[in-house]
Amino acid sequence: MSRIDVRFESLSNSGRKALIPFITAGDPVADITVPLMHAMVDAGADLIELGIPFSDPMADGPVIQKANQRALEHGTSLHDVIDMVRQFRQQDEETPVLFMGYLNPVEAMGYEEFADAAQKAGVDGLLIVDLPPEEASEFNELLYQRDIDPVYLLAPTSTPQRMDIVALEARGFVYYVSVRGVTGSASLNYDEIGQSIKEIRQHTSLPVGVGFGINSPATAVKIGEHADAVIIGSAIVSMMEGYAGDKQIVIDAVSNFLRGVREALDTGK
Repeated sequence: MSRIDVRFESLSNSGRKALIPFITAGDPVADITVPLMHAMVDAGADLIELGIPFSDPMADGPVIQKANQRALEHGTSLHDVIDMVRQFRQQDEETPVLFMGYLNPVEAMGYEEFADAAQKAGVDGLLIVDLPPEEASEFNELLYQRDIDPVYLLAPTSTPQRMDIVALEARGFVYYVSVRGVTGSASLNYDEIGQSIKEIRQHTSLPVGVGFGINSPATAVKIGEHADAVIIGSAIVSMMEGYAGDKQIVIDAVSNFLRGVREALDTGK
């Protein structure tokens, strides 16, 4: 079992929902990422989604686009992001880490070289936005062999056929995009989300995480009524941008926000 499988099984056994914060590696400065990862775990994060900086993050809204730009301005590379996980693992061997990014940096590094380096560093999952499951079988075999879970997106527009394809290739969990749009979109239709998750569960037994548009403890609780995991990105990244002048203030602000979300998820209010 991968670390992601172990974590979701533990959460399910205790009747709790997974809290998955997203940050872009190297934003707002490179040396904040590892301390912030530890602080997020201390604040109640169950998994960490770590963005690989890329020059053209097409699925992301302006908040995360700017985070990518800031990280790239610091020279943050894929090798750097892998090394951040290696540093994180020196103190935390249990919390799953999921990479989110785009195909170009991975392809440039080489699929097998990337898979080897990610495994050695302690990466547990990989979500490549622009690598559809229909084209990923060969790469996924490299990941499966190394207990790295390929994670895929499903959307309100996904067909049953698409859900079947994702169910065949995905491991760890399925990431449901709760809105028709890019990250940071704010309008959530909870009834539609609930119906979509019911349909997804007819195609896969994997846990379902929901992201995009979740920006408060209240919205997290509403999503948690339907999903196994709540994924929060733009709200956190926007907060980091606002406090970018002081690393400790960034860490404290993100930690306090996540503690509030964790408490809301655990109490249902």
